[in-house]
Amino acid sequence: MRKKIIAGNWKMYQTPGQARELARAVKNGMAKIVPDREIVLCPPFPALYAVKEEIEGSKIGLGAQNIYPKEEGAFTGEVSPLMLQELGVSYVIIGHSERRQYFKEEDGFINQKVLIALKYGLKPILCVGETLNEREANLTKDKIKTQLLGGLKGVPLKEPEVLVIAYEPVWAIGTGRNATPQQAQEVHRFIRQWLGERFGEKTAGDIRIQYGGSVKPENVASLMTEPDIDGALVGGASLSADSFLAIAGG
Repeated sequence: MRKKIIAGNWKMYQTPGQARELARAVKNGMAKIVPDREIVLCPPFPALYAVKEEIEGSKIGLGAQNIYPKEEGAFTGEVSPLMLQELGVSYVIIGHSERRQYFKEEDGFINQKVLIALKYGLKPILCVGETLNEREANLTKDKIKTQLLGGLKGVPLKEPEVLVIAYEPVWAIGTGRNATPQQAQEVHRFIRQWLGERFGEKTAGDIRIQYGGSVKPENVASLMTEPDIDGALVGGASLSADSFLAIAGG
Protein backbone atom coordinates (compact mmCIF):
# COMPACT_ATOMS: atom_id res chain seq x y z
CA MET A 1 0.00 0.00 0.00
CA ARG A 2 1.47 3.33 -1.06
CA LYS A 3 1.70 5.91 1.74
CA LYS A 4 0.21 9.20 0.59
CA ILE A 5 2.61 12.14 0.66
CA ILE A 6 1.51 15.75 1.16
CA ALA A 7 4.24 18.30 0.46
CA GLY A 8 3.97 22.04 1.00
CA ASN A 9 5.88 24.10 -1.55
CA TRP A 10 6.25 27.53 0.05
CA LYS A 11 7.90 28.97 -3.08
CA MET A 12 9.40 32.46 -2.51
CA TYR A 13 7.33 33.16 0.58
CA GLN A 14 8.16 33.12 4.30
CA THR A 15 11.18 34.75 5.88
CA PRO A 16 13.09 32.49 8.30
CA GLY A 17 11.10 33.88 11.22
CA GLN A 18 7.77 33.46 9.46
CA ALA A 19 8.75 29.98 8.31
CA ARG A 20 9.56 28.94 11.85
CA GLU A 21 6.12 30.05 13.03
CA LEU A 22 4.36 28.27 10.16
CA ALA A 23 6.34 25.07 10.71
CA ARG A 24 5.52 25.21 14.43
CA ALA A 25 1.81 25.57 13.68
CA VAL A 26 1.91 22.60 11.30
CA LYS A 27 3.83 20.53 13.85
CA ASN A 28 1.35 21.39 16.59
CA GLY A 29 -1.54 20.35 14.36
CA MET A 30 -0.13 16.99 13.33
CA ALA A 31 -2.63 15.18 15.53
CA LYS A 32 -5.31 16.15 12.99
CA ILE A 33 -3.57 14.28 10.19
CA VAL A 34 -4.34 10.72 9.15
CA PRO A 35 -1.50 8.51 10.49
CA ASP A 36 -0.71 6.98 7.11
CA ARG A 37 0.15 10.36 5.54
CA GLU A 38 3.72 11.54 5.06
CA ILE A 39 4.13 15.30 5.50
CA VAL A 40 6.95 17.34 3.93
CA LEU A 41 7.62 21.07 4.18
CA CYS A 42 9.64 22.77 1.43
CA PRO A 43 10.60 26.30 2.52
CA PRO A 44 12.87 28.66 0.56
CA PHE A 45 16.60 28.13 1.09
CA PRO A 46 17.18 30.83 3.75
CA ALA A 47 14.48 29.25 5.93
CA LEU A 48 15.61 25.62 5.68
CA TYR A 49 17.63 25.66 8.90
CA ALA A 50 14.91 27.43 10.89
CA VAL A 51 12.31 24.89 9.75
CA LYS A 52 14.71 22.03 10.43
CA GLU A 53 15.11 23.19 14.03
CA GLU A 54 11.37 23.63 14.47
CA ILE A 55 10.37 20.18 13.18
CA GLU A 56 13.20 18.32 14.94
CA GLY A 57 11.82 15.21 16.61
CA SER A 58 8.54 15.29 14.69
CA LYS A 59 7.41 13.11 11.78
CA ILE A 60 7.55 16.04 9.36
CA GLY A 61 10.09 15.76 6.55
CA LEU A 62 12.20 18.60 5.20
CA GLY A 63 12.33 19.35 1.49
CA ALA A 64 14.21 21.84 -0.69
CA GLN A 65 12.79 23.60 -3.74
CA ASN A 66 15.80 23.19 -5.99
CA ILE A 67 19.29 21.73 -6.30
CA TYR A 68 22.33 22.31 -8.52
CA PRO A 69 23.85 19.21 -10.17
CA LYS A 70 27.40 19.69 -8.84
CA GLU A 71 28.96 18.90 -5.47
CA GLU A 72 30.73 22.27 -5.34
CA GLY A 73 32.26 24.91 -7.58
CA ALA A 74 32.09 28.45 -8.87
CA PHE A 75 28.32 28.51 -9.36
CA THR A 76 27.26 31.75 -7.70
CA GLY A 77 23.82 31.62 -6.16
CA GLU A 78 23.40 27.85 -6.42
CA VAL A 79 23.01 25.20 -3.72
CA SER A 80 24.74 21.81 -3.81
CA PRO A 81 23.50 18.39 -2.71
CA LEU A 82 26.18 18.30 0.00
CA MET A 83 24.76 21.46 1.54
CA LEU A 84 21.23 20.08 1.50
CA GLN A 85 22.36 16.73 2.84
CA GLU A 86 24.08 18.33 5.84
CA LEU A 87 20.96 20.37 6.57
CA GLY A 88 18.93 17.20 6.93
CA VAL A 89 16.92 17.65 3.74
CA SER A 90 15.12 14.49 2.59
CA TYR A 91 13.27 15.63 -0.54
CA VAL A 92 14.05 17.99 -3.43
CA ILE A 93 11.50 19.44 -5.83
CA ILE A 94 12.96 19.15 -9.33
CA GLY A 95 11.57 20.35 -12.65
CA HIS A 96 8.75 22.47 -11.24
CA SER A 97 6.87 24.26 -14.02
CA GLU A 98 8.06 27.62 -12.69
CA ARG A 99 11.67 26.49 -13.03
CA ARG A 100 10.94 25.27 -16.55
CA GLN A 101 9.06 28.44 -17.54
CA TYR A 102 10.98 31.26 -15.86
CA PHE A 103 14.47 29.78 -15.70
CA LYS A 104 14.30 27.83 -18.97
CA GLU A 105 15.29 24.52 -17.39
CA GLU A 106 15.13 21.71 -19.91
CA ASP A 107 14.77 17.97 -19.44
CA GLY A 108 18.50 17.23 -19.78
CA PHE A 109 19.41 19.66 -16.99
CA ILE A 110 16.54 18.39 -14.87
CA ASN A 111 17.83 14.86 -15.40
CA GLN A 112 21.25 15.87 -14.03
CA LYS A 113 19.53 17.17 -10.91
CA VAL A 114 17.58 13.94 -10.45
CA LEU A 115 20.73 11.85 -10.79
CA ILE A 116 22.78 13.88 -8.32
CA ALA A 117 19.93 14.01 -5.82
CA LEU A 118 19.70 10.22 -5.84
CA LYS A 119 23.49 9.93 -5.58
CA TYR A 120 23.42 11.84 -2.29
CA GLY A 121 20.39 10.15 -0.82
CA LEU A 122 17.94 12.96 -1.56
CA LYS A 123 14.53 11.94 -2.88
CA PRO A 124 13.47 13.81 -6.03
CA ILE A 125 9.93 15.07 -6.42
CA LEU A 126 10.03 15.20 -10.22
CA CYS A 127 7.39 17.53 -11.61
CA VAL A 128 5.76 17.01 -15.00
CA GLY A 129 2.79 18.67 -16.62
CA GLU A 130 1.28 20.25 -19.72
CA THR A 131 0.23 23.78 -20.59
CA LEU A 132 -3.32 24.72 -21.48
CA ASN A 133 -2.43 24.91 -25.18
CA GLU A 134 -0.95 21.42 -25.06
CA ARG A 135 -4.01 20.02 -23.33
CA GLU A 136 -6.37 21.66 -25.80
CA ALA A 137 -4.28 20.25 -28.66
CA ASN A 138 -4.60 16.76 -27.13
CA LEU A 139 -0.83 16.64 -26.47
CA THR A 140 -0.95 16.01 -22.73
CA LYS A 141 0.36 12.45 -22.84
CA ASP A 142 3.03 13.28 -25.42
CA LYS A 143 4.32 16.10 -23.21
CA ILE A 144 4.29 13.97 -20.06
CA LYS A 145 6.09 11.12 -21.81
CA THR A 146 8.79 13.47 -23.13
CA GLN A 147 9.36 14.91 -19.66
CA LEU A 148 9.51 11.48 -18.05
CA LEU A 149 11.90 10.15 -20.68
CA GLY A 150 14.19 13.14 -20.30
CA GLY A 151 13.99 13.54 -16.54
CA LEU A 152 14.52 9.87 -15.70
CA LYS A 153 17.14 9.05 -18.33
CA GLY A 154 19.75 6.71 -16.88
CA VAL A 155 18.04 6.51 -13.51
CA PRO A 156 18.71 3.02 -12.05
CA LEU A 157 15.62 2.88 -9.87
CA LYS A 158 15.88 -0.10 -7.53
CA GLU A 159 13.99 1.36 -4.55
CA PRO A 160 10.67 2.92 -5.59
CA GLU A 161 10.35 4.88 -2.34
CA VAL A 162 13.26 7.17 -3.34
CA LEU A 163 11.28 8.78 -6.19
CA VAL A 164 8.07 10.80 -6.23
CA ILE A 165 6.43 12.05 -9.42
CA ALA A 166 4.26 15.17 -9.20
CA TYR A 167 1.76 15.73 -11.97
CA GLU A 168 1.08 19.45 -12.09
CA PRO A 169 -0.97 20.68 -15.04
CA VAL A 170 0.56 24.09 -15.68
CA TRP A 171 -2.84 25.57 -16.47
CA ALA A 172 -4.02 24.77 -12.94
CA ILE A 173 -1.11 26.20 -10.93
CA GLY A 174 -2.04 29.34 -9.04
CA THR A 175 -5.04 29.92 -11.31
CA GLY A 176 -7.77 28.65 -9.04
CA ARG A 177 -8.57 26.03 -11.68
CA ASN A 178 -7.77 22.42 -11.08
CA ALA A 179 -8.09 19.24 -13.03
CA THR A 180 -11.17 17.24 -12.18
CA PRO A 181 -10.45 14.05 -10.25
CA GLN A 182 -11.16 12.11 -13.43
CA GLN A 183 -8.75 14.23 -15.52
CA ALA A 184 -6.03 13.92 -12.89
CA GLN A 185 -6.56 10.17 -12.53
CA GLU A 186 -6.31 9.67 -16.28
CA VAL A 187 -2.86 11.28 -16.37
CA HIS A 188 -1.71 9.58 -13.16
CA ARG A 189 -2.70 6.22 -14.64
CA PHE A 190 -0.78 7.05 -17.83
CA ILE A 191 2.31 7.96 -15.77
CA ARG A 192 2.11 4.71 -13.81
CA GLN A 193 1.75 2.70 -16.99
CA TRP A 194 4.80 4.43 -18.46
CA LEU A 195 6.75 3.76 -15.24
CA GLY A 196 5.73 0.12 -15.53
CA GLU A 197 7.20 -0.07 -19.01
CA ARG A 198 10.40 1.61 -17.81
CA PHE A 199 10.95 0.01 -14.38
CA GLY A 200 8.57 -2.96 -14.26
CA GLU A 201 5.01 -3.17 -13.01
CA LYS A 202 5.90 -3.99 -9.40
CA THR A 203 8.20 -0.98 -9.04
CA ALA A 204 5.72 1.27 -10.82
CA GLY A 205 3.01 0.10 -8.46
CA ASP A 206 5.08 1.31 -5.51
CA ILE A 207 6.11 4.72 -6.86
CA ARG A 208 4.04 7.56 -5.47
CA ILE A 209 2.48 10.08 -7.85
CA GLN A 210 1.23 13.36 -6.41
CA TYR A 211 -1.20 15.83 -7.89
CA GLY A 212 -0.31 19.52 -7.84
CA GLY A 213 -2.42 22.37 -9.13
CA SER A 214 -4.62 24.60 -6.95
CA VAL A 215 -5.13 21.89 -4.34
CA LYS A 216 -7.43 23.15 -1.59
CA PRO A 217 -9.25 21.68 1.43
CA GLU A 218 -12.43 21.77 -0.67
CA ASN A 219 -11.15 19.52 -3.47
CA VAL A 220 -8.50 17.32 -1.87
CA ALA A 221 -10.81 14.54 -0.68
CA SER A 222 -12.22 13.87 -4.15
CA LEU A 223 -8.69 13.78 -5.60
CA MET A 224 -7.35 11.43 -2.92
CA THR A 225 -10.04 8.82 -3.61
CA GLU A 226 -8.68 8.18 -7.10
CA PRO A 227 -6.62 4.96 -7.20
CA ASP A 228 -3.43 6.40 -8.71
CA ILE A 229 -3.28 9.72 -6.85
CA ASP A 230 -0.92 9.30 -3.91
CA GLY A 231 -0.90 12.75 -2.39
CA ALA A 232 -0.54 16.40 -3.24
CA LEU A 233 2.11 19.00 -3.93
CA VAL A 234 0.48 22.04 -2.37
CA GLY A 235 1.39 25.61 -3.27
CA GLY A 236 -0.51 28.63 -1.99
CA ALA A 237 -2.73 26.65 0.37
CA SER A 238 0.37 25.42 2.24
CA LEU A 239 1.12 28.98 3.43
CA SER A 240 -1.69 28.71 5.99
CA ALA A 241 -1.28 26.03 8.65
CA ASP A 242 -5.06 25.57 8.91
CA SER A 243 -5.57 25.00 5.17
CA PHE A 244 -2.48 22.81 4.86
CA LEU A 245 -3.51 20.65 7.80
CA ALA A 246 -7.01 20.38 6.35
CA ILE A 247 -5.51 19.15 3.08
CA ALA A 248 -3.14 16.77 4.84
CA GLY A 249 -6.01 15.34 6.82
CA GLY A 250 -8.44 15.20 3.91
